[in-house]
Amino acid sequence: MKKIIVTGGLGFIGSNLIDLLIKKKFFVINVDKVTYSSNFYNTKEYKKSKNYKFIKCNIKDPLFKKILKRYKPVGVFNLAAETHVDRSIDNPENFIQSNIVGVYKLLESFREFSKKNKSRLIHISTDEVYGDILNGRSDESYPYQPSSPYAASKAASDHLVSSYVRTYKLPAIITNCSNNYGPKQHPEKLIPKLIYNIFNNKPLPIYGNGKNSREWIYVKDHCEALIKVYQRGKIGEFYNIGSNKNLDNLEVCKKLMKVSKNSINIGKKVKITFVKDRPGHDVRYALDSNKIKKNLHWYPKTSFKEGIKLTFDWYNNNKTYYKSLSKKDIIKRLGKKWLKKELF
Repeated sequence: MKKIIVTGGLGFIGSNLIDLLIKKKFFVINVDKVTYSSNFYNTKEYKKSKNYKFIKCNIKDPLFKKILKRYKPVGVFNLAAETHVDRSIDNPENFIQSNIVGVYKLLESFREFSKKNKSRLIHISTDEVYGDILNGRSDESYPYQPSSPYAASKAASDHLVSSYVRTYKLPAIITNCSNNYGPKQHPEKLIPKLIYNIFNNKPLPIYGNGKNSREWIYVKDHCEALIKVYQRGKIGEFYNIGSNKNLDNLEVCKKLMKVSKNSINIGKKVKITFVKDRPGHDVRYALDSNKIKKNLHWYPKTSFKEGIKLTFDWYNNNKTYYKSLSKKDIIKRLGKKWLKKELF
């Protein structure tokens, strides 16, 4: 059985990717250093699986080299990263250490390993590296213009990976994906935060005027794309992964409220509340994903209408998920240093 390493596999996208890889008969080694956003609830069904192994490890540690040497994976999906923009505004250093230094250490480990072993590294990144896209859509040739410390750290990691491909012939591929949503997402992010507040009869916080537009993709569609890239992607290439469908935050909130009203009784306090916008908040992200569609024949399958229903139903059927998290991490979605008034 072929072995795959997923770093950051206790997180949102990583755990959903593990679901799919195991279904596709891979043996998965989940390497995660276990931070606030890591959750063993996300992989609880594999606790006794013969096709799954969890190892607590920071990708910066020498142990990661030993893991590569022992398991000899045919692929490594790097999802180990700090990902929340608000937290990057509060504490950029954590993002520099995890997303830049961590990737450098991973690259060095993988460079040594790949000299004697056939494997490929899939480095998962974000559409935020492109910055504001006020008109049209950004393809893979679009210049990087990151706005937040988070986006800048991911841009730096992308450049590091690309430089290792060119300089050391490292077998690596970079993907840039739009906003994910779906099961198992930490409630510091918009959609699971709104769902939590709906369950608990709380106001629904929206930044600024709610018109910030994002391209939303259901997480399982993203994971299918990642496996396509692993199987058929060209070494050294960048692949955008998106749905080609944009919604602003206010539209997302209204659609979620509509879905929830069809499933549960909503409390009177569940109303949209506009809160102070975060510094440097990009207005719009929008990807051109024609390359992966044309070259790898991947297409998103899940409409937002279908995906948001699946997402809400998952949280509704897994309310113990929220109990598995620290309450302070659920309540505080916004950066504590620059928001004076808590509305959560």
